Amino acid sequence: MEQGDGDGFSQGTVSRVTEQTRFILRCPAGCDGELRETNIRLPEGNLLRCSQCGHIVSQIHESDYLMTLKKFDTSTGTSPDEFSQGRHDQRAGRMFRRLRTMLSAPAGQTIRLLDIGCSTGALMMAAQRCGFEAEGVEPATRAAQAAQASGLKVFRGTLAEASYPSSSFQAGTLIEVIEHLRDPGEVLREIGRVLGPEGILIVGTGNAESWTVKAMRGRWDYFNVEKYGGHISFFTPHSLGLLAGRCGFRLERLETRRVRFTESFQASRVVYRGLKVLGEVLNLPASMMNRGHDMLAFLRKV
Repeated sequence: MEQGDGDGFSQGTVSRVTEQTRFILRCPAGCDGELRETNIRLPEGNLLRCSQCGHIVSQIHESDYLMTLKKFDTSTGTSPDEFSQGRHDQRAGRMFRRLRTMLSAPAGQTIRLLDIGCSTGALMMAAQRCGFEAEGVEPATRAAQAAQASGLKVFRGTLAEASYPSSSFQAGTLIEVIEHLRDPGEVLREIGRVLGPEGILIVGTGNAESWTVKAMRGRWDYFNVEKYGGHISFFTPHSLGLLAGRCGFRLERLETRRVRFTESFQASRVVYRGLKVLGEVLNLPASMMNRGHDMLAFLRKV
């Protein structure tokens, strides 16, 4: 492999053999650019970067990818634990207040919302507490059954299989889902069909152009397909905006937050605390410059 430049990307390309066996062969943002090898190293192979839009993808094979997806097919799914429940609900509340404002819907007005990839329904419950009429779609069987057992209206299967009528919802959420998809455009186009005119889709995912990625590279746990089952596709603000435009949406608002320079298990306690404080100091400028590693995008149907 050739030596990379200062931003961690090389000019080398992937071999013919690798192209024949890896799960993702084209840029998920819809570009025709070549996928070039970076020097961000992972166990399944160095990450690849689209030469046109900067989108980053995994070299994982399909069988390994499908195995990692089983991680969250449980009765607890992706539900926050007791320690993080309060933070989850606070952040969800802010997000849904922003959504209501963007839809010009006064307090008390019912908004129909579809949560795609709802797992056991934690976000749906938060939406209901904020006055939304929420439904969900979840392909993982045990997670969907747990949501249904909680009294939530959840379709067990994919969005395409649900076959909702056109313009059924005013809003949709796709939180920590898009990074699992080989062809996110197919899903976004179907979401656009089920949203009404001027509907809003909220997409939450990691930011591959963050300062965290620049500093940690392959050590960032978000790239860890074993820890976060199925993480294979990593958007930048630019690649997400391109995909949105190609699928009938406009990127109307983008928020990023948080900077991290190490994981707790990768450094001594003193070093970890020092780098954690540095990351907290940089949170505000990172947010202002769209360089935080948590990315939340509000897409308007056009």
